[in-house]
Amino acid sequence: MLRDEPQFARLFIGQSLSVLGDRVSFIAVPFAVLSVGGSASDVGLLAAAALVPMLLFSLVGGVWADRFPRHRIMLVSDLVRFAVQGMAAVLLLTGVAEVRHLVLLMIVFGTADAFFMPASTGLVPLLVGADRLREANALRGFVQSAGLVAGPALAGVLVATAGPGGALAVDALTFAASAAFLARLTPRDMAPETAQATPGGKFLEELRAGWTQVRSRTWVWSGMAAISVYHVIVLPSVFVLGPVLAEREWDGAASWAIVTAGFGIGSVVGDICAYRLKVGHPMALAAAALAVGSCQAVIIGSGAPVAVIAVLEAVTGVAVSLFFVIWETALQTHIPEAALSRVSSYDYLLSTGLMPLGLALAGPVSDSLGVRPTLYAMTVVAVPAALALLCVPAVRRLPARAPATTGGEGALTDPEAAVA
Repeated sequence: MLRDEPQFARLFIGQSLSVLGDRVSFIAVPFAVLSVGGSASDVGLLAAAALVPMLLFSLVGGVWADRFPRHRIMLVSDLVRFAVQGMAAVLLLTGVAEVRHLVLLMIVFGTADAFFMPASTGLVPLLVGADRLREANALRGFVQSAGLVAGPALAGVLVATAGPGGALAVDALTFAASAAFLARLTPRDMAPETAQATPGGKFLEELRAGWTQVRSRTWVWSGMAAISVYHVIVLPSVFVLGPVLAEREWDGAASWAIVTAGFGIGSVVGDICAYRLKVGHPMALAAAALAVGSCQAVIIGSGAPVAVIAVLEAVTGVAVSLFFVIWETALQTHIPEAALSRVSSYDYLLSTGLMPLGLALAGPVSDSLGVRPTLYAMTVVAVPAALALLCVPAVRRLPARAPATTGGEGALTDPEAAVA
């Protein structure tokens, strides 16, 4: 596919480098906080600081990405993140970093993310044909998953030899490389549709048009609700409590890197499966996969040997990859092209944007109840929520291909009729 789609190939290469740096940062940042005297609550605070801007700016980012060239928005976002990670690296390497410095930098980082993510989702259909969307998303997922394998290994070496500051310096350089590839992209223009946001248009009207696309499709808003539970309940176990447990009871960063690498290997397998997947109603499979992926918290807190936890995390990695490839492909297939970034911005608002709530509460709750009881409670909430998604008829019946329409926001008077 990369040979046949040169524009997507450029995005793929640039994002591959950037994701590798992100995965290094994923390991390095919690230990950076701990290295400057931070606590478990501080680890959660820093993670939340990078995500809070999603609540404030993701909708703005969605409108902008439907108004202006999406690859240019991504380019600027990469340059901002290059500067942020570079500054964090300098502060850590010179020994003057404090938790408050890192929090402020992560707020700026998260703001750039809030503009990058909706633009990224909306860009792919402008680089490949509709019949290649699933393959393109699977390859993008493969990059994310492979980064979970290579990133922790590289992070373990960098943190051990150069400290968290050296690891973040590498992350900064990967953002610069990604920006260089984005600068060379020439995506096709968006097809003119009535849902399109235009420069000079009214911001609230454009947001309402995007929200119409969400609320008129049961499978979209119910899927977003389930993803929100996953981000708010399950992922804090990975971002906050997992590293804390590794630091207190395992062998620190090395053991945590093994667990995250296990998840990454499973994710690679899941992406390979998604690349070849041909299912008539893929969202039914996605909902079941989300239920499996929501078991991560109880696995991390199981008390099993690190090797066993890594293997079980690999199983959840397969499931999580399947879910998100299918979900993103479904949005790109069934949502009008010119409203796609706004719809995805609601997705990020209701999932990633609310994630700081879980991150901020995970540390204090675990301080009160204990780390393991908190991890068990997360699973008790998250798995039933994913199973509830599987009970929604519009989710189970959503076809892999979009029905033929005349295009535009009003093209499908009753969107649920297409999946009945």
